[in-house]
Amino acid sequence: MVLTNPEFEALLADSSKRITGDISWEDDEDHSMCQEFKAQVSSGPGYSLFVKGTYNPVAGALSFTLVYSGHGRIYALDLGKDHQNPGGVKVGEKHKHRWTEQYRDKHAYVPEDITALPSEVVLAWEQFCAEAKIAHDGKMAAPKSTQDDLFI
Repeated sequence: MVLTNPEFEALLADSSKRITGDISWEDDEDHSMCQEFKAQVSSGPGYSLFVKGTYNPVAGALSFTLVYSGHGRIYALDLGKDHQNPGGVKVGEKHKHRWTEQYRDKHAYVPEDITALPSEVVLAWEQFCAEAKIAHDGKMAAPKSTQDDLFI
């Protein structure tokens, strides 16, 4: 079943979306330089949602992705990595993906509401949650320092 534009807009506008509990970053299970987390999102209508975060301090890349089970990524913030839209138009290293029936999650745009840099993980999280209307009842821990893991 395809997620329609009105269904997506209603889901995104729903302010009952909530993450309960603290969020901490874990090392990527693939042993890359990335750290990641996954957090369930509850809502009044009972949408089956979760947010996945990835952070690579070496590449300077940060992503927060809202996933709707059965539909995939429906909303995301990417900082520190370029994106090319269908048709070849490139958007910058700061962009958001927003579900549409036409492009699914493949089209991105440059958001005016995001001021955080990729290294400002907690601020970027707060800005992402505000735009996605997700209340976080807890704290987001800063990612672990990876300097000890780097060879100098």
